[in-house]
Amino acid sequence: MRTALLALLLASSLSAHAGERVLVFAAASATDALQELGRAFTKEQGHTVEFAFGASSDLARQAEAGAPADVFLSADVAKLERVEKAGLVQLGTRVELLANRLVVVVPVGSKRKVASAAELGGMKRLAIADPAAVPAGIYAKAWLEKAGLWEQLEPRVVPTLDVRAALAAVEAGRVDAGVVYATDAALSKRVRVVLTVPEAEGPRIVYPVAALSKGKAPEAGSAFVRFLQGDAAKRTFERYGFLFLPGKSQP
Repeated sequence: MRTALLALLLASSLSAHAGERVLVFAAASATDALQELGRAFTKEQGHTVEFAFGASSDLARQAEAGAPADVFLSADVAKLERVEKAGLVQLGTRVELLANRLVVVVPVGSKRKVASAAELGGMKRLAIADPAAVPAGIYAKAWLEKAGLWEQLEPRVVPTLDVRAALAAVEAGRVDAGVVYATDAALSKRVRVVLTVPEAEGPRIVYPVAALSKGKAPEAGSAFVRFLQGDAAKRTFERYGFLFLPGKSQP
């Protein structure tokens, strides 16, 4: 009788944790890869994954304000560090997961050529994500500052909500060009890459991820972070153009 009761209690405990809803805050540039991986995780482990995609700066503020996210994948280290300093990261779950590169894109029908950063000086309107807050824009500004072009180009910069919005502005022909991630450009048939920022000239672009402690499904969130470090996730991320990092845990 006691054995049967214990088995029933164990089964109840397990079912309470099965099929949980995992809320993932993630950089907009990781949308397509993560949606695919979310479905794979659900199929493998039974937890439903829901995403809130956007600018990492906005997502970090929402997490700090008490939004019940279980996982945060940021497009830069500083935004996740901010959340960690607020005491919201599960100990030992933070890893540097992915890397990316910047590219300059123009509408697919444009005849414009850009062989170097200096040639952006002829642009009338250049779309980048908000350089005051959004990682993609911060990276783009850092690159242009290093090239000595930011002061010249700043009056012509069209800041957007996030990197996907910058890409959309180029696709629609509302700007002459845009600076976006290589992974975003690869998804669009309406833009053409005219310049890939050399690694030595551009900033180091890293996407860290961590499980958060104030969500409604912290254990399932931690499981999703581990899933993102696996071989299946590696293949998916690389198919979308990301560089998959070793995943060394951060202190």
